[in-house]
Formats: sequence, structure tokens, C-alpha cells
Amino acid sequence: MSKIVVKIGGSNLKDTASLHKVIHTIKKYNQPLIVVVSAFYGITDKLVEILTLVKHDRDEIQELTNFLLEMKQEVLEKQIDDQQILKTTYQKLEERVEELERYLLGIHYIGETPGFVEDVVLSYGERLSALVMTAILQSNNIDADEALPEEIGLVTNGQFGRATVDFENSRQALLKNLSGDKIYIVPGFYGISREKKVTLLGRGGSDYSAASIARCINAKSLDVWKDVDGFLTADPGLVKQAQRVKKLSYTEAAELAYFGAKILHPLTISPLMNTNIPVRIFNINHEIDLDNPFSVIDSSTKVSSQIIKSVTYNDDFAILKLIGPGVGIRPGLLADVTTKLGSNNINIKSVITSQTSINLLLARKDLLKAYNIVQELDLQLVNELQTVDDISVIALIGEGMMEKCGLAARMFGAMSRENINILIISEGASPVTAYFIIHQDERDKAVRAIHREFFENDAKN
Repeated sequence: MSKIVVKIGGSNLKDTASLHKVIHTIKKYNQPLIVVVSAFYGITDKLVEILTLVKHDRDEIQELTNFLLEMKQEVLEKQIDDQQILKTTYQKLEERVEELERYLLGIHYIGETPGFVEDVVLSYGERLSALVMTAILQSNNIDADEALPEEIGLVTNGQFGRATVDFENSRQALLKNLSGDKIYIVPGFYGISREKKVTLLGRGGSDYSAASIARCINAKSLDVWKDVDGFLTADPGLVKQAQRVKKLSYTEAAELAYFGAKILHPLTISPLMNTNIPVRIFNINHEIDLDNPFSVIDSSTKVSSQIIKSVTYNDDFAILKLIGPGVGIRPGLLADVTTKLGSNNINIKSVITSQTSINLLLARKDLLKAYNIVQELDLQLVNELQTVDDISVIALIGEGMMEKCGLAARMFGAMSRENINILIISEGASPVTAYFIIHQDERDKAVRAIHREFFENDAKN
């Protein structure tokens, strides 16, 4: 029988109370599982910070290692009564922290952080949480083993910082090494290259780890445990009337994640797109009912009555404008720009062109770097480069969007009634998505207006 892959996020690994909920959840399954864990809450941020601090201050290493040991030991002492398990886990914990310390000392002495070393250091958040969770489960009479990616064969393409899983080279090893009649605890966020180097799967990549393992073993489902009620029609922090979205297609969920819905990492859905493996979202703070997830994502493409299933936003966008007569029709100009940016690891999120302007949508952190790179190209047709960073992207997601007349008119009408100026609009890039760009200070008002138009008004009619 196919196993279930269970993903436990860092927000559910905070303290004693949250760990009790995790243990209770795993026991409820009453079957062999593959449990993928994130780092304990806040640990990855500390590891990111230490990479900068340690270059100039060796004392920071001892402060971090003391913090990690004290925190983990406190958790273990509260959760584990079996002295033998406690002693063995302490020993493994100290060994693992000493490994981390050696890497940090190397960074201090050379004064820089090579890519492969950065990936190893940042993987220790998940390595430590997997070790601790395995011991806690064992102390609760649960047959559990830690399963490190380098031991089970989770192979990546070898790119440091943002690797992807090599499914062909991972499948057989994972099927073999995760086949036992027990619970395996896998640290998320990283895999191993063919050269046996640790490679990260991108920030938030533990969701992607879990989805990749689910694909390789043809899991019965991927169950993601969060502390929120699944996907909603809008951010409940902005819209009090936000409603639960019970069913989404893979494409809808992927677009929602890309455009800002924080419930899943944007890459989570990609390994599952051509499978029949459902993603089931649960809230660990509610009574556990494994037959009734809060949201289900699968291969079905059900069109809802109002078409739009959710409205989301993303503030991590900026625009680099290339302005000049004929820039939009000059052969090779856009290729020159995109090739140069790509070679500098700058991702172009979208391109919108006209005859006199090319608009590149980038991550905000890449805007200045991209500006300097394009300026150095000295493109003859480009008279001016402009940067715009005070924007938000508002996205409407739903199957059937391209076949339904009048949606754009309703969207424009909702913005007009609130006196919100739309800077750029795009439809058709995805069959389930329309998005528009506005000034960031109007973002909250825009999300509420769209939600009111498509969900609250429709409910009244």
C-alpha cells in the first residue's frame, strides 16, 4: 500500500505545546509514514544571520552553538523520560553541533562563505529538528527512524542555493530506503548532488522536499499540516469575510503560491503536476479528522460558480523599464537583456512589452543589480532606464477564467469605485490567472474591493 507523506512546518515546531500536537497527529495516522520536517521555528533565520556575523567575530560561533544545544536539550528533557534515548540523542546532538561549528570556523578564517559551505550550514536547522523529532517519537513508543537525504538518496541537480530534485536518479533509492514498516523522519530543505554535496532546495524548500518524495514513491497523498485553515478566498488579515477554499487544481494552487499565498512554497506543486497525488491541507490546532482536510489540491479542474476562487497579493515585485522608440520590436534586444540577467542569477518573473517600453518584473531585491547590469550593456535603442519599486501585484485565480466574459470589466469596476489606478494588467499568461499592478499603498483597499465584488456581492445575489 502506498504511504502518506506528512509535512510538518516550522510554525508547528515552536514549543512543548506544539510538539505535543505533532506527536498526537502522527499517532492518529496509526500507520507507517514519511514525515518531512522543517527547522524549529526561527532557527534558519539565526543560521542566515550567523553567516554574516561569523566572518568578523569568532565569538558569535560559541554563542550560536550554546543557544542550539541549550534549546534542544531543554526540549528533549521536557519530552523524553527514557534515559537511554536521552543519552544517545544528547551525544548525536553534540556531534551534529560540533560539525556545524567546524564549518563556521572555516568561514571565519577565510572571511567568506563559498556556496557549498553556505548550503551545508543552512541545512543544520532541519538536521537538528529531524534528530530531535525522531528521539521524541521513539520515547513515545513510536517506531521511528531518522532518514537523512544523503542516506536515502534524495538526489538534486547540484545547483547550490536553489537546487531541484533529480527524480530519475532519486526514485529507486527512495523507494528502497523508505520501504520499511515504520515512520521515517526526513529533514526537508536540502538534497544531495551526484558528487555528494549538500544542496539547498531554496528558502521554504521543505514543502518542495515533501512533494518530491511523494512523487518518487507515488504516495497516497501529501498531507501538509499548518496552523491556518487551508487556502482562503483572501488573506484573513485583510479580509474578515475570507472563506475557505475546499478544492483547488494543481495549477490554481501553484499560481496562488507564486502570487503570494504563503500557505505553500511556490515550488511545492511542480513535482506533482502530472500525478494523481492529492495535497491535503490540515490545521494542527483543530480537532484531527484525517478524512476531512481543510483544502484539497489535485488534478481535477473544477470550475466554481463565480470562477474566481481566491484573490492574493505579492509585494515582492519591482519593475525595470527599458524605454526607447522601437525597443519592443528590435530583434535580439530582449534576448540580450534576459541572457545577461540570467547569467547573473536574476530571475525575470514576467515581461510586458510595447513598442516604446519593455517592462521587466523582478524580485525587489534584484532591482538595483539588474539596473546596473542593463545600464552597462549600453543598448543603443534604450534612451532611459526607470525603476519602480513601490508596487503590489494583485492576482485573481480560478479555473475557467479565460472562458468567462465580463470578469475584467468587474475587476476594473471594483478598482474604479475605489479610485485605484491600475498601472499594468496581464491576462492569458496562465489560463487560471489575471493580475494587475498598483501602487503599494493601495494594496489593502484593492484586495478588499476585489473580494467584495467576487465573493461577498455574489453571495448576496
